[in-house]
Amino acid sequence: MDEARWLDEREALVWRGMIGVLQRVTAETERQLVQNSGLSAAEYTLLVPLSEAPDGLLRARDLGRMVAWERSRISHQIIRMEKRGLVAREECGEDARGSMVRLTEAGRSAIVAAAPAHVAAVRQYFFGALTDAEIDVIGPALERVLDRLPDNDG
Repeated sequence: MDEARWLDEREALVWRGMIGVLQRVTAETERQLVQNSGLSAAEYTLLVPLSEAPDGLLRARDLGRMVAWERSRISHQIIRMEKRGLVAREECGEDARGSMVRLTEAGRSAIVAAAPAHVAAVRQYFFGALTDAEIDVIGPALERVLDRLPDNDG
C-alpha cells in the first residue's frame, strides 16, 4: 500500500484557510440572506439561474447540473419552492419524463429584492478583503481547481 503524501506546513495552512473561509463566509452570507429576505441559501441558489434564463424557464435536469446538485435534492427543493409560490413545474414538451421549472412573479420579486443585500455581503466578507491583484490570481486558480473535479450529473 502506498504511503500517504501528507500536506506540508504551507499546504495545510492554505487548505485550512480555504475551508475556514468557505464555511464562515457561507454561514454569514446565508444568515444575512435569511434575515434580510426570508430566502434560504438553497432557494437563492436556484432562483439565480432561473432569473438569468430566457423566460425564467429551465429544464429541472439542467438546473440541477448548473448548481451541481443530485436529482433528489433538486426535486425536493423544487417541491418546497413550489409550495412557497417561487417556482412552478411544467411538463417538458421534448421529454415526457422530464419537467421544466419556471420562475414565478413571486420568485422573480424575491430574487430582485434579495440580490442587492446578498451581493453587498459577498463584497463585504470576501472581495472586500482582497486586492485587485489577488482577485486576478485567485479567480484563475479556483477555475483550475474546479476543472480538475469530476462532473456530477446526479
